[in-house]
Amino acid sequence: MFTTLVASSKGGCGKSTLVTQLASHWAQAGQRTVIVDGDRQGSSFRWASLRPEHVPGVLAFEGGRKALKKLPPDTQQLLIDTAAGSGERELEPYLEHANVLLVPVLPSSFDLHATLGFLDELQSVNRIHRGKLPVALVGNRLKPWTHASQDALAQLAEQAPFPVVAQLRDSQAYVLLNALGKGIFDYQSEQVRSHQQDWKALLRWIRRQP
Repeated sequence: MFTTLVASSKGGCGKSTLVTQLASHWAQAGQRTVIVDGDRQGSSFRWASLRPEHVPGVLAFEGGRKALKKLPPDTQQLLIDTAAGSGERELEPYLEHANVLLVPVLPSSFDLHATLGFLDELQSVNRIHRGKLPVALVGNRLKPWTHASQDALAQLAEQAPFPVVAQLRDSQAYVLLNALGKGIFDYQSEQVRSHQQDWKALLRWIRRQP
């Protein structure tokens, strides 16, 4: 079982988007995919419950440590969605299970400041400090043609202790698909394929991890 933990100190940065879109990818790839939603808002859990019958299902559980005990033995991909503002103490139940940790970042000075503080805290986590838990940043809701997005990525590259492995453009497609229990990988239209390109770098990075 490969476990992807998604966390951030900032709410509304796209944790659930990362979880649900990756879940749709793994499900479409034929892998038994499970979500553990540790966020009280329950966005990822609700998304999984809305999956239509004609797309591969994704099993989801609400709760934290207790939910990890409910995982089916044939689970191949586990995605963990965490609450906003989680620190090392709140993440502890999940850190020991994770193979990778993803941190979504929005291109604003407020979000960057909060995220850099969170990343400093992560460096003190034993598994991360010893290089046993790979951490990657994902730029989210970017507008590549704007100075704000370009400056944010430059600041992250300069100051963040972990690499930025993907840049996801700002799009209403994610909002619409989340309401339907779907992901961009559930479609094959030309328009959606252009969005899928944004995820290739992230998927390559995940596959390279042990």
